[in-house]
Amino acid sequence: MCLAVPAKIVELDESGQGTVSYLGSEVRANFTLVPQARPGDWVILHAGFAISVMDAEEARETLLLFKEMAAASRR
Repeated sequence: MCLAVPAKIVELDESGQGTVSYLGSEVRANFTLVPQARPGDWVILHAGFAISVMDAEEARETLLLFKEMAAASRR
């Protein structure tokens, strides 16, 4: 199963590549699908590609739901 997750942009270079932070990890990502994205923005990350920019509050709520689902699956 593939899952898209909220991630915060840490750095971004002119080639459309950069780093995002999510769930305690930093990974490389491609930003060519969201040229308007800037460091500090939140994006939806899927298979190494930022596919849309999202609101910070929506990202927080989504990550909270992921954490709740993970906790429920351990019960």
